[in-house]
Amino acid sequence: MKTIFGYIKPYTLRMCLGLLIKIVGTVMDLAIPYLLSYIVDKVIDTGSIIDVVKIGLVMIVCAFIGVLGNVIANRMASKVAMNVTRDLRHDLFAKIESLSFSQMDEVTIPSLISRLSSDTYNIHQMVGMMQRIGVRAPILLVGGIIITLTLDSHLALILLATLPLIATVSLVVSKKGIPLYTNVQKSIDDLIRSVRENASGARVIKALSKGEYEKEKFSKINKKVFDVEMKSGVVMSSLSPTINLILNVGLVLVLVYGAHRVNSDEIKIGVIMSFTSYFTIILNAMLSITRIFMVFSRSSASAARIDYVFKKEPDLVVDKDVFRKSTDNFIEFNNVNFSYNKTLNNINNLSFSLKKGDKLGIIGSTGSGKTTLINLLMRFYDVDSGEILINGMNIKGIENIELKKMFGVVFQNDTIFNDTIYENISFGRNVSLEDVKKACDYAQASEFINNLPEGLLTVMSPKGTNISGGQKQRILIARALCNHPDILIFDDSTSALDYKTDSLVRKAINEHFTLSTTIIITQRVSSIKFCDKIIVLEEGEAIGIGTHDELVKTCEVYKEIYKSQMGGDDNE
Repeated sequence: MKTIFGYIKPYTLRMCLGLLIKIVGTVMDLAIPYLLSYIVDKVIDTGSIIDVVKIGLVMIVCAFIGVLGNVIANRMASKVAMNVTRDLRHDLFAKIESLSFSQMDEVTIPSLISRLSSDTYNIHQMVGMMQRIGVRAPILLVGGIIITLTLDSHLALILLATLPLIATVSLVVSKKGIPLYTNVQKSIDDLIRSVRENASGARVIKALSKGEYEKEKFSKINKKVFDVEMKSGVVMSSLSPTINLILNVGLVLVLVYGAHRVNSDEIKIGVIMSFTSYFTIILNAMLSITRIFMVFSRSSASAARIDYVFKKEPDLVVDKDVFRKSTDNFIEFNNVNFSYNKTLNNINNLSFSLKKGDKLGIIGSTGSGKTTLINLLMRFYDVDSGEILINGMNIKGIENIELKKMFGVVFQNDTIFNDTIYENISFGRNVSLEDVKKACDYAQASEFINNLPEGLLTVMSPKGTNISGGQKQRILIARALCNHPDILIFDDSTSALDYKTDSLVRKAINEHFTLSTTIIITQRVSSIKFCDKIIVLEEGEAIGIGTHDELVKTCEVYKEIYKSQMGGDDNE
């Protein structure tokens, strides 16, 4: 919770003011039963109606101040809770954005979503309740006990005897509650994961008529969430009835013993009346405190999950001891090895080099390591051994922002955002309208964009579901081209384009991006046939490196791919 308290600290002054108002309002509420007792035992016997009216007016004023104070304090508490949660979500989102891919893989995306949404909501509830009830309930509890001691110490001792039992029950239940709520949040992670998978794979599910199958899977996960929530709910909900039982037993004892003392003329009836009122106040205060225990238990589990993300140290730090090497190459892979699970290599002893402006084609079967190579070049992951150089500099020594500025990339499963086409292409990089239009021309996207009612200002639906796959890919290619990057990467980014459009895109890149080093990952030999260098990958190893003509002669795998796609001659 230390991290959460750090977000509360800037609002300390506002909270103190709200708490002061809350204290005044609560004290006014405590004064009303005492004044009622005074009227019954002292004023009525005098027969003075004026005194009854005067004290009655004082009670009305106390009630008004109590209500007004609590309303103002509660509104201030809500505002503080909203501000704290806003700041927390902002910083948590920024932290998540700074995590490396390996760290995201470890925590998982669904869990990060859960921590950013439901966990921060639990913190919001806790911060608000601690201000609204966390001050009022203890004051009512302690104040009620003190006043009952002044009214009649004998009856008050019966009340005090119940408090150790209540404290013990509260501690035992809350101790069990925190681990249970941690399990609840983990099960919610699984639920979010299932929803995301079903939403992203909706077309496949419908196409294969697997709706019922997915419903059964979701039902199991949903039942798991229900079961863990039920278990935690049963444990935590037992707290209020138990405390209620203890206090009600105490109240019965107070009434029995109080009646005896009234009959013995040791106390007056007004004391019993006010005592029952204070007992009700104390009972409600204890029930409020149990609610605080429940919310605190849940928020403690959430705070630990949030703190776990915040404590993630950057694992892709910049190495300040790296020096630039003298080289004629622009990109170099030197004996690079990498494994996602640190057991079986996904890239194995890979070495190659590219000159500035060279074009590299990468081809291979699914799972051969093509996209992994790009992930390493852009330093989404660090190599296990070997080195990757850009312009003679090990990428570990380049600042992350500067490194990413070098790239214009279209990933295999890239994203169109719910924004205008212009914003999807410029992507907050302050790219001029003229450059965006040129990029659209190069990507062969201008024609269909100009035919849209709003042109570049047409708003795309999430993931670009309101345009075709080919149109989506052309917008993504325009995004990569618009800032004229040093390195262009196309990861199977023309699979939805027809051969003519694909050829026109390649022609535009060849003519207008001669200084950009281009890397093309594809399954089409036609897309990389004229590259300066082609790498054939198989299970993370380069089984062939060379030009198209060289590979047709020396690499059987490449030759087979070429023959199957292009009908090439064996002797070519």
